[in-house]
Amino acid sequence: MNKVSLLLLVLVLLLGAQAPSCGAGISAVADSSFVRQRHRRPVFQFDQRFSLLNGKVVGINGLKGGIEFNGRLRAGLGVYLLSGGVPTDAPLPPDLPPNTRDELRFRYLVGYGEYVLVGNPRWEVSTPVQIGVGSFYSRYRLPDGKVRRSAKDQIYILEPSIASHYRVFQWLGLGAGAGYRQMLFINDKLEDELSGVIFYGRVKLFLGDLYKITRGRQKLFSQDGLRARDWQK
Repeated sequence: MNKVSLLLLVLVLLLGAQAPSCGAGISAVADSSFVRQRHRRPVFQFDQRFSLLNGKVVGINGLKGGIEFNGRLRAGLGVYLLSGGVPTDAPLPPDLPPNTRDELRFRYLVGYGEYVLVGNPRWEVSTPVQIGVGSFYSRYRLPDGKVRRSAKDQIYILEPSIASHYRVFQWLGLGAGAGYRQMLFINDKLEDELSGVIFYGRVKLFLGDLYKITRGRQKLFSQDGLRARDWQK
């Protein structure tokens, strides 16, 4: 089984895990720990991702925004930019001198969907899946210090993962997650160099809750609604 087939299988399993159970008893237990919201609300995330690529930990900075439906499903768009280069041992173009340093750089846009598996008003565990398209290029640093770039080429990305977050306040949460980035429809060499395990941290702003708090002149750093005694009634 190749990497693409394996990743698609993981995606199917993740989506399958989101389907509601047919058993009434199991369903009742699961529903007791779901966050329920009867309205839509906007969500916004600063998403800092890391990958181990070619023996180097590289960071990918991202911003994501979307809409949350009924406290269970989120969907939206995001943009990601590599913060540093990815080392590569690909052959240099023949017109470049020896000792030229070569690294890969990429950026991409994504559409994402995220389903809450289990949670309560304080914390949750979810399964985000991102599908993206972007571009990459090679950056060459010559021995004399000059820099050259190759022409840009297109990439396609699939990123299934599992994530969690903890609400510090009603409008602010801190989270983390792990998954896998699979590059699609590129040659095997680049696929191996740019695909890999991802792990990330995120800061989540719940804009709808922040708006309600400021509009109602409530305490900004209150724990109201987050304590177990508030939502286990």
